[in-house]
Amino acid sequence: MKIGTIGTGFIVSNFINASRSNENCEVVACYSRKAETGEAFAAKNGVSKVYTDLDEMFSNDAIDTIYVASPNSVHFEQSKRALLAGKNVICEKPFTSTTAELKELIELAKEKHLYLFEAIIPIHLPNFKWLKTQLDRVGELKIVQCNFSQYSSKYDAFKAGKNPNVFNPQFSGGALMDINMYNIHFVMGLFGKPEEVHYFANKEEGIDTSGVVILKYPHFIATCVGCKDSKSKNLAQIQGNKGYFLVDQEPSRVVEVVSNFGSNFSGLATTYGVQENSNGMHYELKDFVEIVENNDYETCLKLLDYSLEVMEVIEACRKDAGIVFAADNK
Repeated sequence: MKIGTIGTGFIVSNFINASRSNENCEVVACYSRKAETGEAFAAKNGVSKVYTDLDEMFSNDAIDTIYVASPNSVHFEQSKRALLAGKNVICEKPFTSTTAELKELIELAKEKHLYLFEAIIPIHLPNFKWLKTQLDRVGELKIVQCNFSQYSSKYDAFKAGKNPNVFNPQFSGGALMDINMYNIHFVMGLFGKPEEVHYFANKEEGIDTSGVVILKYPHFIATCVGCKDSKSKNLAQIQGNKGYFLVDQEPSRVVEVVSNFGSNFSGLATTYGVQENSNGMHYELKDFVEIVENNDYETCLKLLDYSLEVMEVIEACRKDAGIVFAADNK
């Protein structure tokens, strides 16, 4: 897998590091709108080739995969252009701004038989995969709680009247798209699509700076708290009548899983954790490389079906809270 990247943020640096810890993949080029920015990024991250023209990068036959980590609002356009150019695509979360955009990308990928992946960490983590096999141990499931709260470095600027992308509806920003999405992926990756969705958001200037998503399943309720305007203890907890599982850190990383079972929940807590690489992107990229190497298009399609269900839930959340993006009017 020979990869060209779009974007120069820290997430791209993490992706490049993840590529170096995986066999059979390499970042060979990066794109930036400004040559100076791109060259500085390439020098810092050890990338040999810099492009300031996307079409030029897409026309390079030595590149077979494009990693898209640009502002949310241009994920669709850049991913579509890459697919039309015959490249496989790994797109950062959120996959697209709307369900309609994602459906178009999926149909295009199928038409061209290209691999299209959403770069979402939790569902690819070994600890998460183990947890998914252990859920029946809690007995009758009652409540799932997730909280991922991180005070944004851009929130003060937003409060001062500036317009950073992450809090701008024109760029498909907000707490739901940026941070609460990890909670939703954690829940849906384990339990599938809920039967009912609600989003209670703290809104400023038409965008959600924090909020609570309620996901109603037939026999239990999940709450997903995501905040970019305040801090909290981050965690995920799965509660049943026979015990509980606790992820005592961000649901996006699932560093380890604590479990407690027994009569009256008096059993000794045990901890499970097998993730040797602290960069969670290592594991998603490992899965993607294996899928492509094995020509396992069926698994790629299953992941796309899952991503589409998540996008449908996120769009339902936005509509419930009255959050409108520029992309909604296309």
